[in-house]
This record gives sequence, C-alpha cells and structure tokens, in this order.
Amino acid sequence: MTNLKKITKILIANRGEIACRVIKTAREMGIATVAVYSDADRKALHVRLADEALHIGPSPAIESYLVIDKIIKAAKDSGADALHPGYGFLSENPDFVRACHKANIIFIGPSPESMEAMGLKDAAKKLMDAAGVPTTPGYHGDDQSPKLLKAKAAEIGYPVLIKAIAGGGGKGMRKVEAAADFDAALASCQREAKASFNNDHVLIEKYIQSPRHIEVQVFGDHHGHVIHMFERDCSLQRRHQKVIEEAPAPGMTDDVRKAMTDAAIAAAKAVDYVGAGTVEFIVDGSGALKTDGFWFMEMNTRLQVEHPVSEMITGYDFVELQIRVAQGEKLPAQKDIKIDGHAVEARLYAEDPANDFLPSIGKITCFGLTDYEEGARIDTGVSEGDSITVYYDPMIAKAIYKSDDRESAINSLIQLIYWDEIEPITTNIRFLKRLLNLKEFKSGQISTHLIPERINDLIPEDLSHTDEALAMAASKILFPEEHESAEKGAFAKSNGWKLNSVPSVTYHFERNDEIVPVTLFDIHSDYYKARVGENIIRMQMPMTHSMKDDSISLRAFNNWQSSVTNDAVTLWRGDLKFTVKRFVASSGNTSISTDSLTAPMPGKIIAVKAKAGDAVKAGDALIIMEAMKMEMTLEAPRDGIVAAVNAQTAALVADGDLLLELTPQDKD
Repeated sequence: MTNLKKITKILIANRGEIACRVIKTAREMGIATVAVYSDADRKALHVRLADEALHIGPSPAIESYLVIDKIIKAAKDSGADALHPGYGFLSENPDFVRACHKANIIFIGPSPESMEAMGLKDAAKKLMDAAGVPTTPGYHGDDQSPKLLKAKAAEIGYPVLIKAIAGGGGKGMRKVEAAADFDAALASCQREAKASFNNDHVLIEKYIQSPRHIEVQVFGDHHGHVIHMFERDCSLQRRHQKVIEEAPAPGMTDDVRKAMTDAAIAAAKAVDYVGAGTVEFIVDGSGALKTDGFWFMEMNTRLQVEHPVSEMITGYDFVELQIRVAQGEKLPAQKDIKIDGHAVEARLYAEDPANDFLPSIGKITCFGLTDYEEGARIDTGVSEGDSITVYYDPMIAKAIYKSDDRESAINSLIQLIYWDEIEPITTNIRFLKRLLNLKEFKSGQISTHLIPERINDLIPEDLSHTDEALAMAASKILFPEEHESAEKGAFAKSNGWKLNSVPSVTYHFERNDEIVPVTLFDIHSDYYKARVGENIIRMQMPMTHSMKDDSISLRAFNNWQSSVTNDAVTLWRGDLKFTVKRFVASSGNTSISTDSLTAPMPGKIIAVKAKAGDAVKAGDALIIMEAMKMEMTLEAPRDGIVAAVNAQTAALVADGDLLLELTPQDKD
C-alpha cells in the first residue's frame, strides 16, 4: 500500500468497549472519530463519546455492523480517511479491507493477503510447517466427508479437537473423547461454523491433555520490521472463551520465551504481516515449560480483547502503534521493549454462571466499577442506564490491574472488583472472584481444564429452590426498606396488618415447574414467619447474630440485598447471588407444566430436530437456538409425543415464545 499519509479522522467499524477504547486513544492523538451504530445502539456509550455518529441499520449485526457497503458509505459520508475495525465483526474480513482500499480509506490493520494466509486454520498450519513453526499433529485436508474425518480422528488418536477452519472465539470447536461421540460433535461443530462464519469446513487436531494457552503479541510495519511485545497467558477459559488473562505467562523462562517469540515473529514474517496481530500457541502444561513443548494454534490478524495486559507491562499503547503503523511510521526497536511488572485481566460478562452461563439481558441501573487507584484500569462500553441486548456479545467490561509482581496484581484485582456491583442484571463477577482466589491459579498451576475441573467450587450450590430462598424473596417484596418494620410502627407498614386480625400476605413463585405460594404472617419488629408448603420458617429482622450456613442465613433479612421486579427477585450477599422467579399469570396460561418448550431468551432458531407425531424421550435434543453468540439446545422435558412444532429454522423468537408442544401428560 503506497498511499500512506497522516490520519486526521477515523471511523470505528465496531461498537462497545473496543470502540470506546479506540476513541480514547484517537482523541489523545488529536484525531477526530466517527462512530457507527445500529438501532439497538442509538444511545450507546461509544456513540456518545465519538465526535460524530452515523446510523447504519437495524439491530441484528448481519444487517448493520456486518454490512460492508454500509460501513464504507458511512466512512465516505463522514469524510473519514482511515478506518479501525476493532475486533470481531469485519475485523478479519479481507473483502472488507479491499473495499477500504478501493475507497481510498486507510485500513488500520494488515493486508487482505495476510488475512487470507492466516484466516483459514488448515492453510495457516501448512504455511507454518513450511516456515519452521511447530504445529500440532492433525488433519488439515480439503476432503470434508464425515467418514474420512472420522477415520483421520482415529489415526490421530482420541481425544481430538474438531475446529472450524474459519473459527474464532471458541465458535465451531468441539472436543471429542471417543469415536462414538464423533458424528454428533462434527454435525454440531459444522452447523455452528456455518452460522457464524458461513464456512463449515473443519480440521482435526490431537487434543493436548494438560494444555495451556499462551500467545505472543506481534507488530509489523511497512518498513519490513516485525517485533513482539512478549507473551500473555490466556489459559483460564470456559467453552473455549477466555475469562482471565495475564502477562507475562506464569512459569515462563528466558529460553522458552525466546523460542516462542522467535516462532511468533517467523509466523508473522511468513505472511509479510503489518499491524497488530497475535500468534497463539497450545502449550504442554503438564510440567515446567519446555522449548519443544509448544505448537502453533492460529494467528489472529487483529487486536485482541486481552491486549491491555500486554500494554500495561510494556508501557505501549497498542492502538496508538496501530495508527502510527497505518500512517507509515516505524515501530520501536525490539531492544527498547522491556517487561515491567505483572498485569491480570478479568472479563465481566452479563451471564449467569449458575445457569450454565446463560447470557443475561436488561438495563444496568448500577455500574460500580471504577479505576480510581494507580495500577487499575477498566475498559468498558457501557455506563449506568445502558442496556445489554440480545443482539451482541454479552461482555460488559474488562477489569485490569498491574503491579510489581503476580501475587500483588492478583490480590489487587480481587479488591478492585470485590465490592463493586453491576445491577440488576446477572453477571459473572462473583464467579471471577472465586476464580482469582483459587489456590491453583494463585500458584500458577493452570490449564484450560481448570475451570471445568473446579466448576463446583466456582459456582456454589443453587439456593434459589430452597424454602428459605422463597421466604426471603417474599420478604423483600413486602419490605422494600430493610428497617421499615422496626422503625415506622404498625400503621405505617405495607405488610397486610389489620386491626384485630393476624397480618398476612401471600406471594406466588415458580419452583421446579410448580407454583409455590408463600405466606408471611405473625409479623413483629424483630421476626416474622413464612409458610412455604407445609414448612413454617421463622425469619430474623433485623439480623441479631452471626450465621455461617448459607441456607440458614437466608433467614437473616438484613444480611441480604435485593432487586425486585414484576418477574423475579434477585438476592445477593457477598459472593452469593441467585434469582427466584415470580409467578405471573397471563391469559391462556394459569399453570406451569412439562408439556411445552419455550424460548429461555430472545434468539434465533438454528435447527428443529422434531416434528408433530414424533415420539421423544426425556433429554432428547428437540430445538437448537442461538442467543448472544451462544448456541443452546432445548431438550424434551419428559417422554411423550410431539403435538405441535411452532418454531422454524432461522426464525427470530422472543423470550417465552412457545416453540414446541407435547401431548398432555396423563394425570394419576
């Protein structure tokens, strides 16, 4: 590319946290910024921060952020001379880069040829083999027949990993333990890859039993220089999605670091790389790191979500470097880049770890994360009053802390997020606190298996179905003020008190597909009683003594905070948080049964695997849907016959939509 010049205005072809991140650096460099937004993002933070903002279409990304022509038109209409793609969306689309070049817009990133060389995992691995970069054993061929792929998996030896060649972010990736599971895993992987990347080709790799995920940040410029910004460890993952990242990698030695960074630079030079990129390695974590114990996994031809930890230990602003490289400037010399301290990052998501990490949507009324102290950093795309919607990735923010050493960085990050709340939506913040406190993590004994292996410790027992939880939920509806009953007297209370009568009030909740009435009665200033079924519970208010058992301490009113809506009551105390669902009767639905499947949240139907008249067994996969970039399978709640299917492939559904009906279950 020869038309390099000083950039004066950047259009950011993205949204959320990364758009805000680019705007901040551009402003510090004196460069004007242009945001683009969909219907759902009309009032989003990145729109409010940018110098200009242009509307590009409806809420679904496929109709707005993923439409090349709309992005290019916005850049032209705004007079932007450069474009930053962020990450995700079109950031690794070579056709998008060519469209920018054709419109005489500087693309802040690599060439389309470099993207294409690294964009397909099978071709990239062949290229890396030729460049002398170590790669894992596997099959990367063009023949995609299920029979051949299964045969190759057997040759490689189970367990194997099926990976979409155009994948990323854990999409289109399945671990297979045995041949009997291969066919179903392959079909699911290909379906997800087709939906996410419009390419269902896969490769098969040997699965490393104690793997670590270590990646090297690289930069290339237009003068032929390629440098690295050292490594970072991204091993703590769930469903192949990174959760905690840190730099430098625990246990890294000088000789292993040199071998790994040399391999990363060789990989970048093999494709004439320009801009910011990340070379990812799968690493044998069964013992001490070894110079021959890592293998090329893939190269991300863009900035990574986890880039802040590398910025903080090197002192460089990577977005600034991207912009300077794009306008023709030289990179700093490798000898001038040093490691200073240790940085750890935690990704905060709107999701419910106790409910299989199901994404959460809604308006944020409290956003308590701040980076007020030295060493702390919060990267976010939301603020109080903003909403998390079904249309995009549910990441809310990244909390990062840099200190002199790993131990103090971890402990400081725990303190940074410990008391901060993001309410009332459900988040993984308490899950992150437990994860950061795990003895294995603190000692550096980590692998990509750590979260699934310790999931029961990371996600405590669900208290939401206990009688005490229902009683507490009813209490929080009745007493929105914690000390109301003790301070205002009987006539000021809204608790059902009547002269010459026993005060009582009843609320209804949903539990295990049943409606459960909860009656509060015998209400006094320091205690009251709750009838849940046949169980009568004495509840303390205010709390008068210390209680250690979580289920018992549910009886201590002042020990719990709450958020009450028409649909649910959310309770939290310290690291515990759960939601009790309220029963709301609606026309045509006055009871709960196991005779139907409804959408658990807004989303898109990916596959319908049953039709009217089919006999099904409890647990059979009947409908597959996608919401917030996550695929979920809806299973038969019981044995039965399908009476009707109301869902169609590719249809968009709302929360609670009736998708499938079974014949009514006979009652004894």
